[in-house]
Amino acid sequence: MDNLLIFGGLLVLAVLAFKFFQKPQDDEGGDFVKKGYQYKKKDFFLTRAEHQCYDALIEAAGKDYYIFPQAHLSSIVDNKVIGQNWNAAFRHINGKSVDFVLCDKSYIAPRLAIELDDRTHQRMDRLARDGEVERILNQAGLPLLRLDNRGNFNPTEISQQIKAYLAK
Repeated sequence: MDNLLIFGGLLVLAVLAFKFFQKPQDDEGGDFVKKGYQYKKKDFFLTRAEHQCYDALIEAAGKDYYIFPQAHLSSIVDNKVIGQNWNAAFRHINGKSVDFVLCDKSYIAPRLAIELDDRTHQRMDRLARDGEVERILNQAGLPLLRLDNRGNFNPTEISQQIKAYLAK
């Protein structure tokens, strides 16, 4: 009987070890190296409103700052904070992004995050996501400027808002 229990335990351990060392698979169970998904180039990198806002940002701050669109939080805030699980913290921010980031020209250091708010930001799921992004950026010490998408963007007005946020 003892031999049967030992054999059963070894069998369970062997199955668990096999599962642990198995090649990673995608969400449909296939190997990552398989080419089952199809992709195509997007026609535009930015939406029309984002492009108009980008042009206004270039006019408002382009001489003083580099402006990067569609920046993932993992590119602008550090998840390696002592006392927390770095991998879990990275996974929490990796899928989140902001519409624009202003970086100084000396070190390309993030100075201001910018979100362009349209009506989708009024949805409950977006409100929760936006609140979490604000919390993360605030905790990281990176100010967030929210711009309302009203169909046009005034570079002078945006420049004043940027200066006010960076003066804080």
